[in-house]
Amino acid sequence: MAVFTSSSSSSSSTASLTALPHSSTNSFNSPNLPIKITLNPLLLSSYRRPNPSSVHLHRINNKKPLQYPGNEDWRIRVSFFPSFFTRTKDTESLKEELLEAIAPLDRGAEASEDDKDLIDQIARKLEAVNKVKEPLKSNLLNGKWELLYTTSASILQNQRPKLLRPNGKIYQAINVDTLRAQNMETWPFFNQATANLVPLNAKRVAVKFDKFKIAGLIPIKSRGSGRGQLEITYLDEELRISRGNQGNLFVLKMVDPSYRVPLQ
Repeated sequence: MAVFTSSSSSSSSTASLTALPHSSTNSFNSPNLPIKITLNPLLLSSYRRPNPSSVHLHRINNKKPLQYPGNEDWRIRVSFFPSFFTRTKDTESLKEELLEAIAPLDRGAEASEDDKDLIDQIARKLEAVNKVKEPLKSNLLNGKWELLYTTSASILQNQRPKLLRPNGKIYQAINVDTLRAQNMETWPFFNQATANLVPLNAKRVAVKFDKFKIAGLIPIKSRGSGRGQLEITYLDEELRISRGNQGNLFVLKMVDPSYRVPLQ
């Protein structure tokens, strides 16, 4: 049997529910003692059923966690911590795990198939918790990004001797307000390419290259052959994950949010 009582004052009010056990012996083989549950109405307005792992029984008389019932009264304490704290922690842990996995792989040139599978798995976990659902409308996309890892053979140039591959840093810049993008190699070639972006949805664009520069000096206009698609699958202030239409994966970090892509 249960009896519901309430009390109030000028500053707060509480509600108590006292459960009177059945006359028969309970499952803990303890005497027939009442169990008192004290509820704060301020919590009831936003109450959700707690996860069993977040409910703790405490002794009223000495506040020690309950392990085995005795003859004292008991109080139920419910933890109401927002789940986004856990999600944020998980996101940061996944980012650290991803960066540690790609660090020794020379931007992907030294990645084995097992390495590629592991990095793809971590990337998919990050994509699943991506908070920016419409990256093409977000200012977080603006600026210069350094390429940390890719599976694109056309960028890695693994078929060439190492001395003839791009050995310096590689950057990609995007400006969402002008829908312009720019790819930039450094040592030893310093090649560049600029492109127009055509939105296909809130996170995918068609990429149409319009100009190339050899050694950063010799301009060559594109004849329309440089085309592709790019989808931004994860985005925050520091990290971007993108996927190309041929299944290639790109992981980049922000280095200069103020950078502007040339309009021409």
